Amino acid sequence: MSAMSDLDTTTARLRILSGLHEIAAADWDSVANPGWCMADGGRLSRSTIADKMVKELESLLEPADSTYEGIDFNPFISHAFLSSLEETGCATGRTGWAPRHLVLESENGAIWGAVPAYLKSHSQGEYVFDYGWADAFYRAGGQYYPKLQVSVPFTPATGRRFLVSPAIDHDAGLQALASGLVQVCKRSGASSVHATFLTHGEWDALGKLGYLQRTDQQFHFENKGYDSFDAFLGDLASRKRKAIKKERREALSAGIEIEWITGGDLSEAHWDAFHAFYEDTGARKWGRPYLNRAFFSRVSEKMADRILLVMAKREGKYIAGALNFIGSQTLFGRHWGCTEHHPYLHFEVCYYQAIDFAIQNRLTRVEAGAQGAHKLARGYLPVTTRSAHWIAHEGLHDAVADFLERERMAVEHENRVLSEHAPFRRDK
Repeated sequence: MSAMSDLDTTTARLRILSGLHEIAAADWDSVANPGWCMADGGRLSRSTIADKMVKELESLLEPADSTYEGIDFNPFISHAFLSSLEETGCATGRTGWAPRHLVLESENGAIWGAVPAYLKSHSQGEYVFDYGWADAFYRAGGQYYPKLQVSVPFTPATGRRFLVSPAIDHDAGLQALASGLVQVCKRSGASSVHATFLTHGEWDALGKLGYLQRTDQQFHFENKGYDSFDAFLGDLASRKRKAIKKERREALSAGIEIEWITGGDLSEAHWDAFHAFYEDTGARKWGRPYLNRAFFSRVSEKMADRILLVMAKREGKYIAGALNFIGSQTLFGRHWGCTEHHPYLHFEVCYYQAIDFAIQNRLTRVEAGAQGAHKLARGYLPVTTRSAHWIAHEGLHDAVADFLERERMAVEHENRVLSEHAPFRRDK
């Protein structure tokens, strides 16, 4: 099937889903991760999607953009991950994340595109902060909430948000979905649409459609074909290399052992231990953790092969852990917690073990979550993250546009300065 040059607006239609239960997993995944098939438990394989369709989607990729997943498998936009959030009550209307997923389909029900979207009554769990916008609008007499949020809840990881089938023209499908979001926003009485952690291509396209463009910063490890952690260390300046070796030694000096647990080896006992770590860290950081205990069991049931738990054990007892999700090319670090505090253990469990796993499994990058300039000295380089925003109120729109112009310049400057202080040898 070749890509359609245009969408026939007389036959294409938009449908709003109040939950992922209203669409078959295979239908959602056909546009979320085209070219891939994830079996129960998370075992990944190439699907039988036509080679020509895959090549047409690959032609849309931007190789220079290291954060663009393209048709690499992204676990967070899969039906399994998103439905786990809904089924366990983490992302529902009760928690302020009322699903309003948008689906683009043909008159005979073929899925041409989709967008994970939520009607929100707050700005928590997004990692792209707009509290100042909401406060300013409120003080001016406006009502900022509800708003329409295009994202993966509680997950600051770049990936496709406008899930257009390779069977249709990509630009036409994205435009139809973007316009549909504006209509949903207006009909819902929402103040705005916010699409976060977009690919570079989506960000550019939405900017041309009148969405305001925002940038921010994360730190990612890029695997340059290393065959071992020592090979990675060999790329670093001598002082940085010695510092990392010292941190790794001291992190485990109290008799701490590290375990990698994935797939069928994940047990409820592991999740009990990790959830205790997560609850402790979440309570200290933002008051109420976003994910409940049931979520970890549900997502493990659906996609255990896409999960890596890095657990630290001392004297036979787990004392710390980090939760990661595994894409086809990327390891995504998500949550960390501990019940004992040891120097450098956080760096070891979250950053160095992730690099080691990526190298051993020939993954091309590690995304270690939001923020954290301290990651730079540990081999994670600054990258730009992107979001786009449509705001109905003219006055708020203009004020935010002015702010974002200055913010983009600041982010660009900071990334440039930080890149000059990368830990890698200058003679490489």
